[in-house]
Amino acid sequence: MKFVDEAFIDISAGDGGAGCVSFRHEKYKEFGGPNGGDGGRGGHVFAVADPNLNTLVDFRFSRRYDAKRGEHGMGSDMFGAAGDDITLKMPVGTIITDAETGEVLFELLKPGEVITIAKGGDGGFGNMRFKSAINRAPRQKTPGWPGEKRNLKLELKVLADVGLLGMPNAGKSTLISAISNARPRIADYPFTTLHPNLGVVRVGPEQSFVVADLPGLIEGAAEGAGLGHQFLRHLQRTRLLLHVIDMAPFDDSIDIVAQAKAIVNELKKYDPALYAKPRWLVLNKLDMVPLDERAALVKDFVKRLKFKGPVFEISALTREGCDTLIKTVYQHVKAQQKSEQEPEAVDPRFAPDSPSVP
Repeated sequence: MKFVDEAFIDISAGDGGAGCVSFRHEKYKEFGGPNGGDGGRGGHVFAVADPNLNTLVDFRFSRRYDAKRGEHGMGSDMFGAAGDDITLKMPVGTIITDAETGEVLFELLKPGEVITIAKGGDGGFGNMRFKSAINRAPRQKTPGWPGEKRNLKLELKVLADVGLLGMPNAGKSTLISAISNARPRIADYPFTTLHPNLGVVRVGPEQSFVVADLPGLIEGAAEGAGLGHQFLRHLQRTRLLLHVIDMAPFDDSIDIVAQAKAIVNELKKYDPALYAKPRWLVLNKLDMVPLDERAALVKDFVKRLKFKGPVFEISALTREGCDTLIKTVYQHVKAQQKSEQEPEAVDPRFAPDSPSVP
């Protein structure tokens, strides 16, 4: 399935049905009185976070969504039926924005979370609502209220605990395939990864975290160079960034320190908040460096980069050092998850409608 992380849709909630003017007419009931019912509520438009979806491709081919209007009120005290609601399934991590103003309206962050993105209009009042001691034969009624109409932009930011970033061919795809159940495409040429890959890393029984592998970044990515700039948004929700470095480039003239600094600068230019996230160094492909040269190479690299955070020496191909990496990452993610726990949301589809006053 094609990976699509942006789409535009037009939605309309249903209009409320109109109230009815009617009077009771029965034999031997000279003053039957008003019995016109209210109109029905228009259908709402809901969005639900479906954990089985990972793309917005369905909304590329079907852009218009209209809920049903409420039925009109009728005589004999009969109220109109409410219009049918519609529920749109979206991937977890979808941001719903007003396409005209750019205002962020909603975010779907939890599997199964349901939000109301457009409310149906309330039904109008029938003439039975207006009867009183001084107005026994009212002929007033009100029309239904219109439903909300919106032009929306949908933007998907994948929900992952850990994000992998680095230059093309740094070994990110090999790493995610070594530590998780993800099976991305792996080849010996740049930009093999064309879209984000998610994998679940299982550390132990009921101990796991989600890692995201993004297309490689190059210098100028924040301005649109390469492919990675299209997917940098997917790192914005991660709790930790793992900067994967190729310590054995095929060309000896490549300055790996300059490449690492270029990646960091791209993060800073794209989003200062992304740059401020915890970032660890993962020095990869050390199996291709002679044992007697590894320590000096790593020490010189870290010193020239002036990096102060945690540094891990691994080989994704042989899994050397991977167990220590994932256990340390899990402890960090677990600690952050505890500090971010929030109360469970209420499903608006099953909440009682609040009474409306015209």
